[in-house]
Amino acid sequence: QVQLVESGGGPVQAGGSLRLSCAAFGRTFNNYVMAWFRQAPGKAREGVAMITWSGDISYYVDSVKGRFTISRDNAKNTVTLQMNSLKPEDTAVYYCAASTGLSDVAVDYDYWGQGTQVTVSS
Repeated sequence: QVQLVESGGGPVQAGGSLRLSCAAFGRTFNNYVMAWFRQAPGKAREGVAMITWSGDISYYVDSVKGRFTISRDNAKNTVTLQMNSLKPEDTAVYYCAASTGLSDVAVDYDYWGQGTQVTVSS
């Protein structure tokens, strides 16, 4: 069992930045691919960024490339999402998730945090 706890969401103006953090508790953290998903009202959950077990490779959805950066610290059991140049369309609940395999599909992720709201105003 892995427990994931997100923090760092909130309101921000367009063009601003936020840093989301996710702390993992339980099984060996570096056994898991870590990802951030988001879900806006009325929309499906979308994979935003993911990072491999050792942190050497990361993937991003096209809409956030160049603006978001995912990173992990296996010594501290944390994964972060640095979000810059935020846009109103980035408004969503952001979830941290863990999977034993590399995937951008939500159903492939075994563990989820409770979510943190990000609201970007224009």
